[in-house]
Amino acid sequence: MQVSTKFTIAIHVLTATAYFSKDQKVTSEFLAASVGSNPVIIRNIMGQLKKAGLIKVKRGPGGIAITRPLDQITFLDVYRAVETHGEEALFRFHANPNPQCPVGRNIHYALDDALESVHHHFEEDLSHHTLADVYENTVRAIAG
Repeated sequence: MQVSTKFTIAIHVLTATAYFSKDQKVTSEFLAASVGSNPVIIRNIMGQLKKAGLIKVKRGPGGIAITRPLDQITFLDVYRAVETHGEEALFRFHANPNPQCPVGRNIHYALDDALESVHHHFEEDLSHHTLADVYENTVRAIAG
């Protein structure tokens, strides 16, 4: 299982929005240029971030705004916004293990608890990192 690029694009979008919104209107076209992506992809990710309550989008002169302080937006919030649909498991189990095979018949029993533990630890780790960390590191790198 690999986390898609939507996660890092969403972090980039939020960081760029926080950085640039003080001085200019931030749009999907502007963000697409920063990310190096198509504006349609950015708008789709923005839609997911909006649905999760992390941003609000004002048409016309408004642009994009982040809805809460950066230190209150965790990587887990972003991950859940763009990578999952509800409480989906981190690992997708193959659909049809053979019940006639002793391994196939018992693989869920042998593996499910371990995968659930990995999923829990993954989300726990994501919850310890915030957008404020990324923003501060970005500002520090820009300053040189």
